Amino acid sequence: MGIYSEYLERNFDFDGLTAERKIQLARISELRGRDVLVYAADLEKSGVPTSIDYSDLLAFQDQLSELAGKEIDVILETPGGSGEVAEDLVRMLHDKYEEVGFIIPGWAKSAGTIMAMAGDDILMEPGSALGPIDAQLQFQGKQFSAEALREGMEKIKKEVADTGALNKAYIPILQGISPGELQNAENALNFAKELVKGWLTEFKFKNWNSHASSGNPVTEDEKLDRAKEIADVLCSHSRWLTHGRSIKITDLEAMRLKITDFSKAPDLSDAIRRYHTLLRMTFATNIYKVIETPTSQIMRFIPMQGVVDNSQAARAHVDIICPKCGKPHKLQANLDSAQPLEDGAASWPKDNRLKCESCGTEVDVSDARRQIEATTKKRVIAE
Repeated sequence: MGIYSEYLERNFDFDGLTAERKIQLARISELRGRDVLVYAADLEKSGVPTSIDYSDLLAFQDQLSELAGKEIDVILETPGGSGEVAEDLVRMLHDKYEEVGFIIPGWAKSAGTIMAMAGDDILMEPGSALGPIDAQLQFQGKQFSAEALREGMEKIKKEVADTGALNKAYIPILQGISPGELQNAENALNFAKELVKGWLTEFKFKNWNSHASSGNPVTEDEKLDRAKEIADVLCSHSRWLTHGRSIKITDLEAMRLKITDFSKAPDLSDAIRRYHTLLRMTFATNIYKVIETPTSQIMRFIPMQGVVDNSQAARAHVDIICPKCGKPHKLQANLDSAQPLEDGAASWPKDNRLKCESCGTEVDVSDARRQIEATTKKRVIAE
């Protein structure tokens, strides 16, 4: 049986899901012999701030204060975000710890990739992915790669130099671009490159002392050159073509960047995959960001419609549509204690399976229950 199928059969409520996540985090910490911190966001939710942003700094610092070791692994799952905030998060980690590793069970794109490059160790498996770090800019209402914008301008300049004339089709484009915007594009590209180049040299390559092929000592200039090569490739829009491209272990190894494949360590792989599965199940609720340790957590969630005051809510109602016949059902979730059943509502089923009154189809409402419990911080009492 697969891990996901196993957990579905165990039919966790929200507290059970949280407790099982903590068990797997403790396993990872024990197997690695170091602290573990999670910084993760739902990659699928839209309309909420899943990206790395300044609001994360306080929560990240708060969870770091719960830990007291000398080495740490950060489980990272993020669509990306602010490179400046990524820099601040990395500084917090390296200011406190002698060794920092990054575990990528799924995706860590864009600014998440920049963070991973600050690891003394980077742990991935074949299904994991980083992403290009080419800076993205908002221009004339659209998002563009900073490198693509710069290359486009260079192409226009060359065409003018070769022909002695400006193609009139370029005039509307050029009228909307200021020298400051071009400089911003250049600065954004250089910022990502310089961060990655500096971090690889300082952290990832700090124990790279001799060449495997010859045994000769590795010089600081050689470390810097290797770091620059990797940063240039990661930042190359012309190489990856799209900012959402997945960069796998084989791609990174082709850049001559050493990656630890955690799938080759069965116990560690099992613990990481179990935690990641539980994390994805947590994101199936209205939670969109998790920053946690084995003993504490800060979560951000979308307030559930209809439950205004979580501390005072005695009941919640959820509309469920039968996927087969389309009949609507109104379920009442009593919170922490039994409540009178409102007109038109049905009691929450004990096994979290609603049987359609019209066609008899069974509908699993476990995710809806976990969402209610996550939002209200109370337990659903099934009748």
